[in-house]
Amino acid sequence: MNDNLIKLFEDWAKEKLITLVPLPESGSNRKYFRLLSESKTAIGVFNPDRKENLAFITFTKHFLKKGLKVPRLYTHDLKQNIYLIEDLGDTTLFSLIDKKKTQDEIPADIINYYKDSLKNLIRFQIDGGNGLDYSVCYPREKFDKKSILWDLNYFKYYFIKLLNIPFDEQGLEDDFKSFSDFLLSTETKYFMYRDFQSRNIIVHNDELYFVDYQGGRKGALQYDLASLLFQAKMNLSTKSREELLSFYLEELSKRIKINRKDFKKYYYGYVLIRILQTLGAYGFRGYFEKKAHFLISIPYALKSLQWLVDEKNLPKKIPELTKVINSVLKNEELNKIVPASQNEKLRVSINSFSYKRSIPIDFTGNGGGFVFDSRAIPNPGRIEEFKKLTGKDEKVIWFLDNDENAKKFLKNTFEIIDQTIAKYLERNFKNLMVNFGCTGGQHRSVYCAEKLSQHLKENFNVDVTLNHSVLARMEN
Repeated sequence: MNDNLIKLFEDWAKEKLITLVPLPESGSNRKYFRLLSESKTAIGVFNPDRKENLAFITFTKHFLKKGLKVPRLYTHDLKQNIYLIEDLGDTTLFSLIDKKKTQDEIPADIINYYKDSLKNLIRFQIDGGNGLDYSVCYPREKFDKKSILWDLNYFKYYFIKLLNIPFDEQGLEDDFKSFSDFLLSTETKYFMYRDFQSRNIIVHNDELYFVDYQGGRKGALQYDLASLLFQAKMNLSTKSREELLSFYLEELSKRIKINRKDFKKYYYGYVLIRILQTLGAYGFRGYFEKKAHFLISIPYALKSLQWLVDEKNLPKKIPELTKVINSVLKNEELNKIVPASQNEKLRVSINSFSYKRSIPIDFTGNGGGFVFDSRAIPNPGRIEEFKKLTGKDEKVIWFLDNDENAKKFLKNTFEIIDQTIAKYLERNFKNLMVNFGCTGGQHRSVYCAEKLSQHLKENFNVDVTLNHSVLARMEN
């Protein structure tokens, strides 16, 4: 895969590659890389799903012709399942909000970004859908009854069944069908982005760009609006949501004729299915795959679900699903999960060290936390060109990023630490130490410590400190 990406990049750039850096993985099977030559940069993508690649490439070409703000497509090789797109940087709307948000309030400049996002959303829904080849949509051409039932069953099998919440099987199936019929009784002829949320909005040179629309299809306007305004971890206040909903409807009315009362009736239905789909995803990632950091976002989704119940915005004639929702909201196990934002931040100290010296001492009184022996992965220090480098150098990072043993080691390590951090946050603990040791304390332990630091900053609201004891002595 790397060799194919390098060749694709060099053929496009007409320059030799200098650096290939893997980017953090998301919840999909897609792998992203930043590729740089002397004067050019691009994001390389590998996705084993050819149909999804075809959808992305077709959509991108169409959206660019419509003047929509998506990354430029530089080149692609569908036989190898790879393509290159414009490098727009790493600043997402999510990351900006995460830095600036205080409690439930969002600063005015961020609200303006939201409003700009909503203006662009309307353009995607109306202009982007006009003339689009929906035959390439994957997995479905339309957010139809089958698609809706997939999402509802995702919630059933990966959330309520995993939590052992009782329900009447036939009654719930009947409600799923009634609910899907209700959702589809509104207009569904527009482009539905499917995952329109702040993590997929990039801020570049103070302009917004939009990514990850390969799951798009024909559907209702309300779905994407619900996705953005009820994104669980953003935890927007009711005041902000209402302001942004009114803004969207005002902008939309400039393009098409709408009945606001009817629009809102269906809007809250799509809010509900989006929340249920999200809970299914959290259940799958958190309870089934044992990725504990996904569980911390559940309280935000439950808060939105409670609001729908309190405001009597649930659709009528879904008695068994309503009963299940009330059981979910009263579930003792779920109510024990504390969102990270309600705690004083947990402090995680990450250290690299050499086994030729001593294991770092925990001075917080907690007893030391974890010590991981990274000598189980290949030693770059045995390779002549890496001897004077460290685990922070790109060549060493590239070497270990592409080693299956290193990948497996980190995956297993992260799962253990994620589970512990989720429990520490729940119990309001304040300190955790994680140590990585290797022979010299220069390559593998440093690499693992850096990777864990990056992982925690992306997935938890914790304070992370890094200490490389051997590197500090080398610098002195």
